[in-house]
Amino acid sequence: MDVREATRLLKGMRAATLAGLPSRPAPRAEIHASWRRLLRHGLDPDGAGHTRLLPLAEVERRRQSSPLREVLPVLREALVSVADAAQHIMVVSDADGMLLWREGHACVLRNADALGFQVGADWSEEAVGTNGVGTPLITGRPMLVHSAEHFLSTHHTWTCAGAPIVDPRDGRLLGVVDVSGPLSTMHPATLAFVTSVSRLAEAELRTRHLAAVERLRTVAAPVLCRIGGRALAVDTNGWTAAVTGMPPVDRLPLPKSFRAGRVWLPSLGMCAVEPLPGGWLVRVVGDGAGRAEALPRRVVLDLSRRRASVTVSGDAGSWAQELSPRHAELLYVLALHRSGRTAAQLAQDIFEDPTRTVTVRAEMSRLRRHLAEVLAHRPYRFAEDVEVEVVRPARPADLLPHSTAPAVRGARHHPH
Repeated sequence: MDVREATRLLKGMRAATLAGLPSRPAPRAEIHASWRRLLRHGLDPDGAGHTRLLPLAEVERRRQSSPLREVLPVLREALVSVADAAQHIMVVSDADGMLLWREGHACVLRNADALGFQVGADWSEEAVGTNGVGTPLITGRPMLVHSAEHFLSTHHTWTCAGAPIVDPRDGRLLGVVDVSGPLSTMHPATLAFVTSVSRLAEAELRTRHLAAVERLRTVAAPVLCRIGGRALAVDTNGWTAAVTGMPPVDRLPLPKSFRAGRVWLPSLGMCAVEPLPGGWLVRVVGDGAGRAEALPRRVVLDLSRRRASVTVSGDAGSWAQELSPRHAELLYVLALHRSGRTAAQLAQDIFEDPTRTVTVRAEMSRLRRHLAEVLAHRPYRFAEDVEVEVVRPARPADLLPHSTAPAVRGARHHPH
């Protein structure tokens, strides 16, 4: 469509939708969901947002601690020259929506300053509404936000195409790479291009990770040759470099506060941990009489924050891990149904399709490798002697905002 006609159409659609009136055409599902979230948060669609600017020292601290610094040359080489030629800019945010890097066409950079679209600014969805940085951080998917699809009217002269970047080492969302610019110069293929570059950045992180695991394997192999019993060498993210006395696993979930000494792990029991260059040596010592004392007694499923997590605790200590969106959905459903769910029932709960049992079984297999002492099967369920607590967000409508699972949608509308 002509840019002016499309803009007029989108503005009419936005005005009707925000007023609670039917609109033809209707907003895209992900845009409509974002607008509903922001109306619940009380953000003024005709205001200036609530963005804040970090001090330069804090920006630099975040830059130095971000894994995205490792792939910044990849992002620059692929996007900056293209963005500059098309009168656009490239921005890179961290997982909180704080802008850490920004480069591109000088004129557009000056216009971006007027909107507060600058290094150190908070461009999370809660701060500045629907946009190509903050909204992909919530949905976890690449997203184009065009003209009046932005929640704030001050952003309607812009189009943003943003794609999240996930760390392949631990599945953690690192941030978003976004290309933004005036409506008249945005190409329809921009989102596909930005998405491809984000995948290229993830591939670069994966290559670096595999090289680090290979270096650890070289160090660990002679050590494991001298050890009796079950042991494995893992990197700092839990990826296995070498193993002896037990079947190999791709990854051993580690708690955030992992350290040398005696540590209880849900998948192995009590272990002795020693440092290695670039990782850890983990020896299983929990076999035998002490096993009963090491069993978990309590599980806390925390869904109150953007990144869901699970904490398992018992007499031998506690262990916590962040969850992928899919695993958070599955554990939530199992917490609702303590008597258990079959694969077909879980497929209905998650996908609204009871035939998708293969996908469910694969995901549950991954979960049970991490939570061997907590989850049972046939049917899938939490172990009977484990206490389970679910920490929900303050507002039921904020429960797992990324999720489209029928069981989660139902819980948002009927929290009791």
